[in-house]
Formats: sequence, structure tokens, C-alpha cells
Amino acid sequence: MTTAMILSLVVLVAMIVMIMLDVLPFGLPPIAACILIVLLGLGDVNYAFAGFTNSTVWMLAFFMVILAAIQKTSIILRVKDAMTQLVEKGGFKSYVLLLLVVMLGASIVGMGSTAFYVLIFSLVVTMPYNEKLPSSKLMLPLGIASNHPLIPVNVALQYGVAISVLSASGLATSSLTMLQFGIVSFILSVGFLVWAIIGYKVLPTHPVAEPTVENAAALADTGGERMPAWKEKTVIAAFVISIASMMMVDKIGALAYMIPGIAAMVMVLIKVIDFTECRDNLFSPIILMTAGVIPVANCLSDTGLSTLVGNTVAGALGTGIPPFLVVLIFAALCSTFACFTGSQVGTVMIFAPLAIAVCQGLGINPMAAAVAVTLSGWCGHYMPIDGLPAMAYGMGKYTMPEFWKFTIPQYVIRLLFLCAGALLVFPA
Repeated sequence: MTTAMILSLVVLVAMIVMIMLDVLPFGLPPIAACILIVLLGLGDVNYAFAGFTNSTVWMLAFFMVILAAIQKTSIILRVKDAMTQLVEKGGFKSYVLLLLVVMLGASIVGMGSTAFYVLIFSLVVTMPYNEKLPSSKLMLPLGIASNHPLIPVNVALQYGVAISVLSASGLATSSLTMLQFGIVSFILSVGFLVWAIIGYKVLPTHPVAEPTVENAAALADTGGERMPAWKEKTVIAAFVISIASMMMVDKIGALAYMIPGIAAMVMVLIKVIDFTECRDNLFSPIILMTAGVIPVANCLSDTGLSTLVGNTVAGALGTGIPPFLVVLIFAALCSTFACFTGSQVGTVMIFAPLAIAVCQGLGINPMAAAVAVTLSGWCGHYMPIDGLPAMAYGMGKYTMPEFWKFTIPQYVIRLLFLCAGALLVFPA
């Protein structure tokens, strides 16, 4: 290994340690890693902070503003009303319909929306106990369903991360369209739905946590004064146009990156979003994380460390290993680290380039690995450590055996569907 490789490895390890030990608030460890890149002489300031001039990062940042606006529309209120009616009716059929309703809601707000899963949990704990459909059979599956869009038109964040991974690995970003990415995401959601239906029988029957002040506040936020019809139509139009432009990035070029920006400015102009909300979403922790890890990934690639590791791992695995197993191994590693650290984007930007390098070393099409590993970052949930699984565990009053009976089989089934879907869309 060269000195540059060793130093880039130091940067990578330092970033991982900071993420895992919560040394800095979420979003800042990659920024610290960028500073290290300059201090260790691996690149100048422009190189170290190139992620903040990355077109995909800005497209995602603008789209975060639009997502904040869409969550203020009556669409979310309709999801709430539909859920309430189904819980009151009760029964297994209502359970399946509730899954579909939440997954349709996730299709609008996107994967990994904190506001959406908090809303779902808040709704479940405030609903009266019904023996025909106990809240304990809803908390965990509906919470995770909020992470699985049934109609994957809104996979912009994860798609942007995948594009960043390809760019950092020196692969053509035009070889991955949002439609292809959406198909793999849909297959992943089907895997979750299959297990959620089967897993209904293993979920316990008991009341969940009592509503708290925070739960009530979350519900109050969704039931406030509705915006005028013309504003709501404008928000929905901005959302649809932005999604369409991002899906056509390979055809309309730079314009696709700026249309979400124009739409975001419109949201501010018509006062759906104020300046503070716009600023907070443009520079949210997830955007800082996305922008910050790009130079780290570039550093690993430019020093040759990714290629070295890829070739070494490929040599250890041998040429006879099935492509499915290669993709599955890296998807499992990425999802596990993301589960324990709570840092999906940062973990993806570490493991996806390595998976790509290994696939190239084995002569396997790396696109399947890039997509599967990216999506796997949001497929942990088998440990109640961070965010969604932690809230589900606590508010659902589950014991660890009850929690694992549902989440561990789900984890395995989702990864199998994910890797199979990725290889179906991108044959090795």
C-alpha cells in the first residue's frame, strides 16, 4: 500500500468511528473527514468539498424542500383518515389494507421519511384498543411499511446516492435510470409485503404505549389549518414535475437538476415553506452526509485503495462464486453497519464502492451491486437501536423475542428479494 492509500484509509476509519460513537452530531462526521483530507495532503479544499458542488446533491437538496411542502397537503390527512377507519373495522383484511395504505403514503413522501413514520406511530398509539386488530400487530409492520413505497415514483434520495456511488467509482451515471432503480425498489417492497402478510401470525397481541405529549403534537401538526386549494395544486404539480424531470435526467441533462430548484423557490414564493424551513431542508443532516461522503469515496478511488481492496477480496472469493452471493454479502454488510450506526448514506458510500470494485475484479456487472447495496442501507431494522426500529420497539411494548420473531425473517426475505431484483434488472 502506498502512503496515500494508508492516509485515505485513516480518513475512512476516522469517519466510521465518529459515526458509530456519535462523536459528532449526525451529518458532521463526513465534514470532519473532508477537513482531514486537506490536512493530510490528500487533496486541496476544492477537492475535499467537491460534494457541495455536485449536481446530484443539489438536486436532492432542492427536492427535500418540495418533500417538506408535500407533507403539508391534505394527502397525508387522507392517509390518516383511511387508517383510522380500517383500525376501527379490524380483522386481517383491514391489516393488509393498512399496509397498502401506508406503503402508498410512502410512495409520496419517499423512503426513510422521519416525519412520516413518526406520524404512523403517533396514529397507532392514539387509536383505541381493538381485539380484532390489536395495536401491537400494527406498530412494527406499519412503521417499517412507511419505508417501502408501493409505487416507487419517489426514490429520489436513494437514487441520488446511487448516482453518487457510480460517479465516485468512475462508472457512467447514465447507465442507471430512475425507472430501473424504481423497479428494484418495487421488488424490495414486494418482499416486505410478502413477509408482513405472513408475519401477522407471529406478532403479539397486547396494548401499546399510552399516547404522550410528543404523540399528540405529531398528530396536531397534521391536523392544522389546510392550505388553499390553489396552493395545494401548485405543490402537487411541483412534486410531479420534479419527479418527472429527475426521471428524465439522461435526456434533458442539466435542466433536470435545476427544475427541483425552481419548484423549491416557488414553494417559498407562495409561502408554503418559509425561509427557515427552506434553509433547514437544503442543508439538512442527510444532505450534509451525502455531500461529505462523496470526497471520501473519491479519495478511496483516486488513491487506488478501492481497486486494491476489490481485487484482494475478489481473489480471496475466487472466480467460482455466484454473482448473487457476492451482491448478497455486500448488501448484508452494508445493511448491518447501517442498522448499528444509524447512518444509511455514510454506510452506503463506504460499502457500495467496495462492492463495485469486487464485482469489477470478478468480471461481474457492478450495476446490480451498486443498486442493491444502496437500497440495503435502508433495510436493517432488526435491532432496536436507531430511529424507526427503536421507536417501534419502545412504543409497541415488544420484548426482544417478539421483536426478533418479526424483524429477523423480514430482514432475510427483504435482502433475498432485493438482490434477486437487482440481478433481474442488471444481469451479471
